[in-house]
Amino acid sequence: MAQQAQIGVFGGSGFYQLLDKVEEIKVNTPYGRPSDHLFLADVAGRSVAFLPRHGRDHSIPPHQINFRANLWAMKELGVTHIISPCAAGSLQSHVKPEHFVVCDQYVDRTTGRKDTFYDGPIVHHVSSADPYCPTLRESAIQTIRDHGITVHERGTVVVIQGPRFSTKSESRWFTASGWEVINMTQYPEAYLARELAMCVVNISLITDYDSGLVAEGEVAPVTQDEVFAVFQKNAARIKDVVLDLIGRVNVNHDCQCRHALDHARVGV
Repeated sequence: MAQQAQIGVFGGSGFYQLLDKVEEIKVNTPYGRPSDHLFLADVAGRSVAFLPRHGRDHSIPPHQINFRANLWAMKELGVTHIISPCAAGSLQSHVKPEHFVVCDQYVDRTTGRKDTFYDGPIVHHVSSADPYCPTLRESAIQTIRDHGITVHERGTVVVIQGPRFSTKSESRWFTASGWEVINMTQYPEAYLARELAMCVVNISLITDYDSGLVAEGEVAPVTQDEVFAVFQKNAARIKDVVLDLIGRVNVNHDCQCRHALDHARVGV
């Protein structure tokens, strides 16, 4: 397939519904169907592929997302840079609802997810010491600041299996470990991008505090109405941030992510 996009965005339909000349295409992969068709558009002179990771109707729960198909479809279109915003909870009292966190690390607490393209017989061991692209992270941080949004320049996102949320004890454990963010989709999405030598940046949109903080009385428990209101506000702001960030991405920059496979192959 000829190159059709340079930048990929995982997110809901709000990113592309207001754009002109959006083309909806079906992409087949060796790993089955992606979450939805991909939507192609030009933004700030860049060709962009949008894919709602949960499907356009949010019908796919996090533990059922076909992450390999989603990433492979992006690669098939020629995408080299992935922007990966997600709704998330806070594990630390200073990371407040409505804040954005540009994560630099993740901790995987999922089970049974298909999380590699290298099932053999060709073996690769790909380093994920620094899983998110440092260059994209810098661009994202500056873009968020320019939009007047409180941003945390780094953070660890602990990725749980879902669809259930954490127990209070689990949440206390995560908070005591010093991790800032909790989410259900960053793994294996970010790692699979690394296996395809793609640059990826996560922007975690904080909607509420996780249950451990509430249990300890550090913050007041929130209602579902309050969470939904913050979610809606974050969704509106991230659209502007992502569309602005797309224009700032240097797609020709030769960063470390593009060389993730250089010494990863083992054996013949």
